[in-house]
Amino acid sequence: MDLFNNIIAEPINLLPHDGIANYYGSVFSMSEADEYFRILLETISWKNDEAIIYGKRIVTKRKVAWYADRPFQYTYSKTTKTALPWTKELLALKARVEQKSGEHYN
Repeated sequence: MDLFNNIIAEPINLLPHDGIANYYGSVFSMSEADEYFRILLETISWKNDEAIIYGKRIVTKRKVAWYADRPFQYTYSKTTKTALPWTKELLALKARVEQKSGEHYN
């Protein structure tokens, strides 16, 4: 599947028997995607994930970041995470995806 040169007329449900996961084809050109990737690597507050495994706190190699409209909190594995406010780049990406999919999440 070519993610950057695929223009399709209608979304394709990739999970027709188990739910809905629509594929919309190209949303960004390769150069736009590369630029967003570079910017997000530099500007997002990436942090190593943490988990409690067998009662011991483990810091994983996996980096995570959580952004939202409000400072929502969630807890898993006895670790509480608080959402950060959207960056201008994340808001631009969010708007593009909402425009392409015709859906808006608040």
